[in-house]
Amino acid sequence: MILALETSCDDTCAAVVDGPRVLSNVISSQAELHERFGGVVPEIASRHHLELVNGVVEAALGDAAASLGDLDAIAVTRRPGLVGALLVGVSTAKALAAGARKPLAGVDHLQGHVAASFLEPDPLEPPFVCLVASGGHTLLAAVRSHDGYETLGETLDDAAGEAFDKAARVLGLGFPGGPAIERAATDGDPGAFELPVAMTRDPGLDFSFSGLKTALVYLARELDAAELERRRCDLAASFQAAVVRQLTVKLERALDAGDWRAVSLGGGVAANSMLRERAAELCRERGVELKLVAPKLCTDNAAMIASAARFVEASPYPDYLDWDASSR
Repeated sequence: MILALETSCDDTCAAVVDGPRVLSNVISSQAELHERFGGVVPEIASRHHLELVNGVVEAALGDAAASLGDLDAIAVTRRPGLVGALLVGVSTAKALAAGARKPLAGVDHLQGHVAASFLEPDPLEPPFVCLVASGGHTLLAAVRSHDGYETLGETLDDAAGEAFDKAARVLGLGFPGGPAIERAATDGDPGAFELPVAMTRDPGLDFSFSGLKTALVYLARELDAAELERRRCDLAASFQAAVVRQLTVKLERALDAGDWRAVSLGGGVAANSMLRERAAELCRERGVELKLVAPKLCTDNAAMIASAARFVEASPYPDYLDWDASSR
């Protein structure tokens, strides 16, 4: 069994995993706390991680009916993320591992999103293409083994989740932006506004969402307050459709470029219903398997970190006592 901690942004997470089985997965979200600011405030996130992390770890162990002595190893996210937030998780994991004389595995957050596909139900085995779309990252990964991936393409500016957050702020829909945009879009017309879908003519696999965000800002400025209120859901639906279109175009291009038998979606944006539907349609057309990770394993969580740690060589005590964290 592996106990993992994840504190790379504003969610304080701990989980216990036994092989591909998730025995517990506790997530304490700070979303309501940061909503008034329209985004995550790093210093506030770090302070609340300090307040929450011990209770979250206790809850994860309790839900799994496990103790520190039962564990084979402890794991923690070391990079990338908000450094102050990461340090809370790293310091806590080091203390737990050292006190119990357990090995400690340091995990890359993005590898965690990929490794969520290795968990039950229906664990996906390499090789496959993984689209990771979250608040801080958007990339296409070629996954040929359990312990790493090759980046096929990545965002050149904003990540998809960051674009959703900014769009929601422009439209007055609150934070986090992804779920807020999706809720509003259910009552809107995705064809109401013509918004740019960047990079679709580019033969590569990189993404760009800054132009789309800017286009929405200009559209919103052209409308008076009453018209903006009336058309808010149409704007949300059109924006969501443009984001999903770019993601699926690049995913289709990745399938064209290689002989892949399966596709997986990871990251918080992968919980978006429209993206999941479009990806399912594409995979049916291509005759490839699609792994749709459960929504609770798409957003930041520690079960995915524990899943990645299964294939990382953990460091024995006391080799990890000087570990640090990195924003990149």
